[in-house]
Amino acid sequence: MPPPAAIPGARLLFSIDPAVSFLNHGSFGAVPIGVQRAQQRLRDEIEANPVRFHASGLVDRIIHTRRHVATFLGADPEGSALVPNTTTGVSLVLQSVRLESADEVLVTDHAYGAVDLAVRRQCRRSGATVRSVALPMGASDAEIVGRIRSALRPGKTKLLVIDQISSATATAFPVRDVAAAVHEHDIPILVDAAHVPGMLPVEVAMLGVDFWVGNLHKWAFAPRGTALLSVAPAWRRRIDPLVVSWEQEQGFPLAVEYQGTIDYTPWLAAPTGLFTLRTLGWAAVRAHNSALAAYGQQVVGAALGLAPAELPQPGDPEVAMRIVPLSAGLATSPAEAQALRQYIADKLSVETQLSGWNGRGLLRLSAQVYNRADEYEKFAERLPAALASYRR
Repeated sequence: MPPPAAIPGARLLFSIDPAVSFLNHGSFGAVPIGVQRAQQRLRDEIEANPVRFHASGLVDRIIHTRRHVATFLGADPEGSALVPNTTTGVSLVLQSVRLESADEVLVTDHAYGAVDLAVRRQCRRSGATVRSVALPMGASDAEIVGRIRSALRPGKTKLLVIDQISSATATAFPVRDVAAAVHEHDIPILVDAAHVPGMLPVEVAMLGVDFWVGNLHKWAFAPRGTALLSVAPAWRRRIDPLVVSWEQEQGFPLAVEYQGTIDYTPWLAAPTGLFTLRTLGWAAVRAHNSALAAYGQQVVGAALGLAPAELPQPGDPEVAMRIVPLSAGLATSPAEAQALRQYIADKLSVETQLSGWNGRGLLRLSAQVYNRADEYEKFAERLPAALASYRR
């Protein structure tokens, strides 16, 4: 498999440290220089006259930005709200579903750690229970839907929480088909789509889900602290902000968005990120990133002695992250994964992501337009010796 051709000039758009191979765009993203400058201009505007910024047209600017972002994602602007990140949106939904002691929330074993913690906290507060359904990596869409359908307990299951693209396993799930299955029993579905905006084309309104929340600061070039929560019409009146502020009486979405003196500059600069994505050519960016991630998985996997069949596939060819399983005993827990990630960063000057998932260490490789094929090749050359040294 040859690597894709680089997108001309794309690397120059970012301020990534040239001494580091940054193969972990999926964790916190990387903001293009032009977007950084747009956000700084907004900060300068605030500090020139804070009263004027907050009191003269801020609400209109938030609404305009939300409409821009929602349109890009195929979501209803009147049923969506800008929020700081996916986990904030998840907490808003969990609060609004109003769990009771006889209820349960169904999650999968691919759930993001902070989302899983949020679910468990809300269940502790309400007396509800949490149950997890196992979805093997590499399972077909039909098997995934079947396993979830079998795990439902109509009358007891109050909510299903599922990723659209999982963080630890870089797996894309068939959320439209899953939604249809759970709605057979009138069970709502919350989709953690943290990695979807900017990575995959999506029409949120066509998915048929009750709640969908995705970050724009990972793959859509927005400043960190930018996400969109989309809510189906039947649930919108039930969504209350975690903190009450002056737009409370306006209801969802503005009551959620307007939060006094929080920093709105990430949201207001987000359209510049989308402009950058379109200027590069979004289809070209998607094709480049998914092909480069697959190439990186191939060369690193081969260096670790893995056959092609041992390399998990993401379920959607446009996913720009790939998984390389590590040998038994490496990074089997979150703490061990974090320690090994830091060791690789310090020893090899390579930023990656590692997870301990179901007792197996998983190395996740991301690809973005600033990455080059030789970064993965050099990493593959040096990683086996580094892992051997780490084991000692």
